[in-house]
Amino acid sequence: MTIQLTDAGKRFNRDWIFRHVTYNFYGGKSYAITGPNGSGKSTLLQAIAGSMNMSEGICESLIADRKLEDGEIYKYISIVAPYLEVIEEMSAKEFLLFHASFKPLLSSVTIDEVIQIIGLEKAADKQIRYYSSGMKQRVKLAQAIFSDAPVLLLDEPCTNLDKTGYDLYHQLINNYCSNKLIIVSSNDEKEMDFCEEKISIMDYK
Repeated sequence: MTIQLTDAGKRFNRDWIFRHVTYNFYGGKSYAITGPNGSGKSTLLQAIAGSMNMSEGICESLIADRKLEDGEIYKYISIVAPYLEVIEEMSAKEFLLFHASFKPLLSSVTIDEVIQIIGLEKAADKQIRYYSSGMKQRVKLAQAIFSDAPVLLLDEPCTNLDKTGYDLYHQLINNYCSNKLIIVSSNDEKEMDFCEEKISIMDYK
């Protein structure tokens, strides 16, 4: 899958968040969007995900040279972000089953195996509301990384994780994302040290 930005820009009222972004993101490669807090990294990532419209220019998602329609882009993208919440009344197992009902998980692992891989097997049937912030983040990572989608968008993916969590994050990326198009929005080097290309949002102000 390829995502193409052509002279893309986004503004809120009179303030431009970014402007004149022309860039191609290719399947099987990893990219980092960097910049200070509040500089617009998350806004650019949301625009790439199709969750907000560009104010100027275009963003196109293509598979085998076929342009995806706006209503089908979500099928091909999974995302982790601080502003996206899990359903706390569900257990981790119930949440992953629910998620898999509209976006299939990778066929190579079962949900029980996913829960074991992320280290939550002892809490698999406990409501997520009783999880620590780090445990919730592991669930967020699992629903995105194990989704059978060619594009993985990661907005500050290690929020609330300790060193063991960071190690798990890199393990998941290495083991399950080699063929995906990955875009990381972060200013934490440890979250994006595997990325092949880096784009500074400050170059598009």
